[in-house]
Amino acid sequence: MVSPLDDAAKEKIKARLGKCLGATDLSVGTKITGKVRDTYVLEDKVLLVTTDRQSAFDRQLALVPYKGQVLNKVAAWWFEKTKHIIPNHVISTPHPNVTVGKKCTIFPVEVVVRGYMTGSTGTSVWTHYSTGEREYCGVALPDGMKKSQAFATPILTPTTKAEDHDAPISPAEIVAQGLMTQGEWDYVSAKALELFVFGQQVAKEHGMLLVDTKYEFGRHADGTIMICDEMHTPDSSRYWVAASYDERMAQGQEPENIDKEFLRLWFRERCDPYTADPLPEAPAELVTELASRYIQLYEVITGETFVFDDTDPTNLTAEALGVA
Repeated sequence: MVSPLDDAAKEKIKARLGKCLGATDLSVGTKITGKVRDTYVLEDKVLLVTTDRQSAFDRQLALVPYKGQVLNKVAAWWFEKTKHIIPNHVISTPHPNVTVGKKCTIFPVEVVVRGYMTGSTGTSVWTHYSTGEREYCGVALPDGMKKSQAFATPILTPTTKAEDHDAPISPAEIVAQGLMTQGEWDYVSAKALELFVFGQQVAKEHGMLLVDTKYEFGRHADGTIMICDEMHTPDSSRYWVAASYDERMAQGQEPENIDKEFLRLWFRERCDPYTADPLPEAPAELVTELASRYIQLYEVITGETFVFDDTDPTNLTAEALGVA
C-alpha cells in the first residue's frame, strides 16, 4: 500500500513553495536548458542539474518543491539497480539535484516503452487509438482495446527529440532518416524492453505498476552505448497502484496513480494546454499534492525514507560541486 505523507512532511513542502529551483547558472562549460534539466557540457563529462520545473504539453506548468531532488535520487537508484542490463552514464551524485555523468553523443530519439493503452498528450498511444488509428509508430494495434488496458506485451513507440514538440516515429523511419543505424536501433530497442520488463517486476514487488516510460541512450567516446539522462522517474514514467487496478478497471474508473497525470488532466479540463496564453496557474494545493506524490513514489519504489535537503537550491555553484 502507498502510505500518505505525514503532516510534518507536508508542512515542509508548503514552506518550500516559494523556494524552488527554477533555473541555474553555474557558469561552466556549455549550458543546455531542457524542459526539466539544465545540462552543463564540460570537456569530458556533463553536469545534469534536475530543477523543480514541471513540464508537460511542451511547456512549463509549475515549480514543484523537492521535485528535482526526487527525480535525481530515483534515477540514481534505478541506474544502480540496472547496471547488469546496460552500462549507464553516472559518475557521481555530488548534490541531491545533481548528477555528474560521462559525456556521450545522445541518439536523437527517445525510446518510449508502453505496457498499457493510456495517455492524454499528443504523443500518447490512447490519443491516437481513440480516433481510430490502428497503427502507431510501426506497431499494429488490435481492435477493441479500452483505455488503461494492458498490452499483451510491452510495445515500443519512439519519438523524435525536439526543442518544441516531440513527434512519433517508426523504427523504419528512424533508420531511413539516418537518426540511428539498424544495428544501433536493434541493440537499443532490445535493451529498452529488457529495462522496462525489469522495471515492471521491481515496481510490482513494491505494489506498483510501471505503465510506460522513456529512455535516452548515447554512445561514449570509447564506443560503448549506455543509458543516459534519467530512468523510471515519475517525470519520465507513469505508475499506477497495483492493488486497486483490477477493481477500478471493472468499474470504468481511471487507475489510481501517484504520478503527474492528474496535473495534466487539470490543465486539459480548463484550456488547450498546447496553445493557451497565458496558462492558468496551478493552485498551491495541487502543486503541494504533486510534490507529495513524487516523494511517495520515491519511498514506495526504493523502500527508503526521503531525506529533505532544506538548503537553498538557488545557491548551487560549480565550486560547491567541485567542478569550477
